[in-house]
Amino acid sequence: MILMRWSLEDFVYGATDGAVTTFAVVAGVIGASLSPSIVLILGFANLLADGFSMAIGNYLATKAQREYIEKARKKEEWEIDNLVEQEKQEVRDIYAKKGFKDDLLDEIVGVITSRRKVWVDTMMREELGLIEGKRRPRDTAVTTFAAFNGIGLIPLLPFVAMFVISSSTVSPTDAFTYSIIFTAAAFFLIGIIKGRVVQKPLLRSALSTLFVGGLAASVAFLVGYLLNLIV
Repeated sequence: MILMRWSLEDFVYGATDGAVTTFAVVAGVIGASLSPSIVLILGFANLLADGFSMAIGNYLATKAQREYIEKARKKEEWEIDNLVEQEKQEVRDIYAKKGFKDDLLDEIVGVITSRRKVWVDTMMREELGLIEGKRRPRDTAVTTFAAFNGIGLIPLLPFVAMFVISSSTVSPTDAFTYSIIFTAAAFFLIGIIKGRVVQKPLLRSALSTLFVGGLAASVAFLVGYLLNLIV
C-alpha cells in the first residue's frame, strides 16, 4: 500500500490560489451586476478547471525536478566510479575553501570518500547545489488539487446557501458580504500556516496574504464594475 505524503508547501500553494481566484470570480461577477447563478457556474468551473490545471502543473514541475536530480546523481556516481582521483580532489577543493587544511582536511576527505553514498550526497549538495526532496509528483498534485478546491469553495458557500435556502431570504448583496468575510478569514488562516512554514511572524504573514488576496479581488470587482458601465 502506497501512503500519501501531504506537503504543507503544496497545501499553502493550492489553498492560496484557490481562495484568490475563486473570490476574484465572485467579485467580478458581482461587480458586473450579473445573476448570482453566474457566480456558481463560473465559480465551480474555476474550481475544477484551474484546480486540475494547477495540480497537473505542480505534478509535471515536481516530476521534472526529480528526473533532473536523478540524472545529475547518476552522472556523479559515474564520475566517482571512473574518475576517482579527480573527484577526490574536488572534495578537497570544496572543503579547503571552507577553511579546512592540513591533517583535518585529509581526514574529512578520507571519511567522505570512504563511503560511496556520502560521497555522492556531498557532491550533489556542495558541488551542484542539489538537494533531493521527498515530495512525490502524485502527492503534490493531489495535495494541490484538494487544497485548491477545499479552500477555493469557501467564497462560494454563501451563494450555495442562497440557492439552497431561498434567494428571497438571502440577497446577492448579503451573500457577497458573507463571502468577503469568509474569504478574508480563509486568507488570514492561510497566511498563518504560511508563516509557520517559512518561519516568519504569523501576524505579518497573515496580513500580507490577506492584503494580496484582497487586492486581487478588488481588481476583479473593479473590472467587472467598469465593464458593466461600458456594456
